[in-house]
Amino acid sequence: MSGHKSKSDCAIVGSRLRKVDGRAKATGQARFTDDLTFPGMLHGKILRSPHPHARIVSVDTTAAEAMEGVWAVVTGREMPVPYGVIPWTPDETPLCVDRVRYIGDGVAAVAAVDEDTALEALNRIEVEYEELPAYLDPQEALAATGDENSPFIHPPRKEGWNGNITKKVHLDFGDVDGLMESSHVVVEGEYFFQGSTHAPMEPHCAIGLWESDGREAGGLSTAGGWTFPEKPGMGGEPGKHEGNAPSVRGKLTVWSSTQVPHYVHRELSRVLGLDPARVRVVQPPVGGAFGGKSEPFDLEFCVAALSMKTGRPVKILYTREELFYSHRGRHPFHMTYRTGASADGRLRSVDARIVLDGGAYASFGLVTTYYSGQLLTAPYHMPAYRFDSVRSYTNKPACGPKRGHGSVQPRFAFEVQLDKVAEALEMDPVELRRVNFMGENTRTVNELRVTSNGFLECLDAVEEASGWRERWRRLPLGRGLGVAGSCYISGTNYPVYPNEMPQSAVQIQIDRSGRVAVFSGASEIGQGVDSMVAYVAAEELGVPLDYVRVYAGDTDFTPVDLGAYSSRVTFMLGNACLDAARSLRRRVQDAVAEFWACRPRHVMLAGGWALYAPDTERKLPIREAFQLAEAAGGTLGATGWYNTPKDIHGEYRGGTIGASPAYSFTAHVAEVDVDVDTGFVTVVKIWIAHDCGRALNPVLVEGQMEGSAYMGAAEALMEEQIFKSDGQGREGLHNAPSLLDYKLPTSLDTPELESLIVESLDPEGPYGAKEAGEGPLHPSIPAIANAIHDAVGIRMDSLPFSPPRVWRAIQEAGGPGALSKPPAPTRPKQEEVAHATTRR
Repeated sequence: MSGHKSKSDCAIVGSRLRKVDGRAKATGQARFTDDLTFPGMLHGKILRSPHPHARIVSVDTTAAEAMEGVWAVVTGREMPVPYGVIPWTPDETPLCVDRVRYIGDGVAAVAAVDEDTALEALNRIEVEYEELPAYLDPQEALAATGDENSPFIHPPRKEGWNGNITKKVHLDFGDVDGLMESSHVVVEGEYFFQGSTHAPMEPHCAIGLWESDGREAGGLSTAGGWTFPEKPGMGGEPGKHEGNAPSVRGKLTVWSSTQVPHYVHRELSRVLGLDPARVRVVQPPVGGAFGGKSEPFDLEFCVAALSMKTGRPVKILYTREELFYSHRGRHPFHMTYRTGASADGRLRSVDARIVLDGGAYASFGLVTTYYSGQLLTAPYHMPAYRFDSVRSYTNKPACGPKRGHGSVQPRFAFEVQLDKVAEALEMDPVELRRVNFMGENTRTVNELRVTSNGFLECLDAVEEASGWRERWRRLPLGRGLGVAGSCYISGTNYPVYPNEMPQSAVQIQIDRSGRVAVFSGASEIGQGVDSMVAYVAAEELGVPLDYVRVYAGDTDFTPVDLGAYSSRVTFMLGNACLDAARSLRRRVQDAVAEFWACRPRHVMLAGGWALYAPDTERKLPIREAFQLAEAAGGTLGATGWYNTPKDIHGEYRGGTIGASPAYSFTAHVAEVDVDVDTGFVTVVKIWIAHDCGRALNPVLVEGQMEGSAYMGAAEALMEEQIFKSDGQGREGLHNAPSLLDYKLPTSLDTPELESLIVESLDPEGPYGAKEAGEGPLHPSIPAIANAIHDAVGIRMDSLPFSPPRVWRAIQEAGGPGALSKPPAPTRPKQEEVAHATTRR
């Protein structure tokens, strides 16, 4: 920690600043992918399966291809190479080759002069299907036999496995059964977390542009104008690329509203058989993602293939309905927990069994299956822990990562379990959490390294701000308070595909004018990453913030960053930017020191000046300092990079999954009002305390905290991604694939949110910073569940807490007249004992 600047030493970092791209987005000047147009651009549409599970007998595109205005049609057989963002589970193709696996699975794609023509062409494609039994329930899928009456959704991945299993994980640490047996109290519970989707404002959109090396497939002419062929085919055979020998000559550019340009680049090259050096991915501003754009999708491959066939740029924009079917949102979890504790409230043993409903494809499911257990082991000390997780395929849209990937669901169950343990022991649930605090600079039971840990300060902050001691268990019937805590990762230990190269990198170039250019491969998806690197560069190089230009999201001229996922960007890219900026700062200090005949450490760079520290009246404009450095050592440019340490995880299979260079910590208190006659729950307020290490910009951190709590409250009360029958025997239709029907809180439904920033200063984070984008979501849901119990004495162990569910729970408890507040704990608070034992 001693290596970090104090707040008083920072001119920019820690200040309340605007986002560098805020004005452009607020005024409509930002150009999102669908805002882009190109001369001769065609519009694409994808034909989607009406069946949840069926073999494709034949696809006839003749009538569609003959239509006036239709330029090309592509089918799955033209792109047969399977892909998947996790390299061990490649089970998708851009369009289905021989089988569809959910309603909405892509079968063929059309490029035409306009959207209406493309839609009409889809109607003329004839597909013959042979319907197969479909599984919408994961337990039914796990019971499949694989015969003709009960076929697997995918071939078995492992000998002896059911073909409907994506991944199984069994891990145990310590004497789970023995410590459970000797526990003073054992609480058992079953929980269900209904799936939810991201619902970003901007649907997925992609534009493909193929430029051949010659004239035969269209592209730019030497005169600078556009030349187009009649109706050419693709310039080669996709999928035939081996090594570095290109099978297709030319260059492919894809603009996409992705949050992982690097992975889209990799899979476009591999699936289409293109030399990676001939592929470029550009990420324009992204209108929301939340994890839903963290992998390649069918439209990116389709615009590429259609452009290769036509020689024209091709755009595909998902409809809102297509966005719901593309999904990749929160997995439904069926969870069973047993939790044992001693008489003084200390956890002794935790045992979990979890079934994940994964949908039709693997997506990030291998990682999700591990995350469902690996990320539960902090901020509380537990001597013994076991989890069994299995992810099942079902004939529904594939689930993937949504904000708080894989750990929001078990955190809901476990934090409710802790409340039940506290009640059984007649303890205040805040005190129970204090007693079990694991401390800092330690290891979890599953051997994850924890450095900084501000969880106690978070707990203290929400307890005080909410008036917990005076109000919990003392509010009138129907009104209640609930508490919950959590932790989350600040980046992952290893990249999605194994390699030893940097996980994040930047290049910085300084101009003689004083302008600083930062080339960043990171993905700005609204969270403020471009602002963050601008703050770091301006802080280290002493230039005004508006002197910094951030150039990002283009694989042709930015170094590789693996994307905006796992809350990795502030920690990893921030450190990479510090690496480059400090290298340049030293060069400038050395040059100015030689000019002034002083020591380099006496040269300060701040506020647009180079200053002599012992007497700051002696100074140079920053551009002159830069010019001295350029004259002394040549062009001012530097690279910076970051990789995680190697000693932060256990040496067991799966030990790297969940391992992070740092962890953030959060505590929430929620206040609710429950209408006992209707079951309607109103979340009145949520107090959010989050340990973000250091807030590089408190405004952005508070925005992330409040956005997370909002999303958690939405999932708690409203959201559910459910599927139904169409009344004609077809299962698997989305119940509400529109923003009119899929329930989300409006501004009128959003509770009051109070953000309480806790700064623990992580020893390895940039200026001590950790993540703030996903961790603050986790406690919202269990805090609301626990508040409902405080309000009316019922437990809500299944999501969402919608009026019908809550009303039914009230009726099962005997109706409104039978409700009562739970009893206040009789055990006195043992604060001195608790606080003494929490600092182990």
